[in-house]
Amino acid sequence: MARILAIDDEQDMLILIKNILKKMNHQVDCYISPIAINTHQLRRYDLILLDVMMPEIDGVSYCKNIRNQVDCPIIFLTAKTLESDIVEGLVSGADDYITKPFGIQELLARVEAHLRREKREKHEGLHLGNIRFDLSSREVFVNEEKVALTKSEYEISELLAKRKGQVFSREQIYEMVFGYDRMGDASAISEHVKNIRAKFQLHNEQPIATVWGIGYKWE
Repeated sequence: MARILAIDDEQDMLILIKNILKKMNHQVDCYISPIAINTHQLRRYDLILLDVMMPEIDGVSYCKNIRNQVDCPIIFLTAKTLESDIVEGLVSGADDYITKPFGIQELLARVEAHLRREKREKHEGLHLGNIRFDLSSREVFVNEEKVALTKSEYEISELLAKRKGQVFSREQIYEMVFGYDRMGDASAISEHVKNIRAKFQLHNEQPIATVWGIGYKWE
């Protein structure tokens, strides 16, 4: 399942898109205008379908405005068929375009192809609800607000998040994060977890649960 943003000033078109993609178990958020969208929330989407011709702001201009904020595929929906129009759209930062009117199978094929490519290419991110791990920069965000974790806190969080639901003892966490030959006391893990919880709580999240008598897990 992917989370998809669809923007088109034609309500009937949005209903059609949503009904088509829901059959593939995708979650689709629909807007008739980009103006109503909080740009800070754009990173939560796996793919954006964007109409080109809209009254308040055209799709090409909007794509240029948001391209540096999102790295997901952007597919234009356009009635324009001139090569110059298509080139302008791709230069603005779009990944693909579908000309209107389009068939159900064409829309599904284009969307699924881009989602498959993203799944192959994007190994640097881990999304768990409102929480996003940027594995390349080793940072964590809640609704795109950075959580101020120390290096050790981040490594513990990443370990648990990557194995969501699996329970680890303090000793296991210590060994997997710090290594077998590092001197220290595994009880320090309890203090790290306490600090991690406090920092996530500032963002109204509490992802780490205690399994009494055993250890911790990411819920």
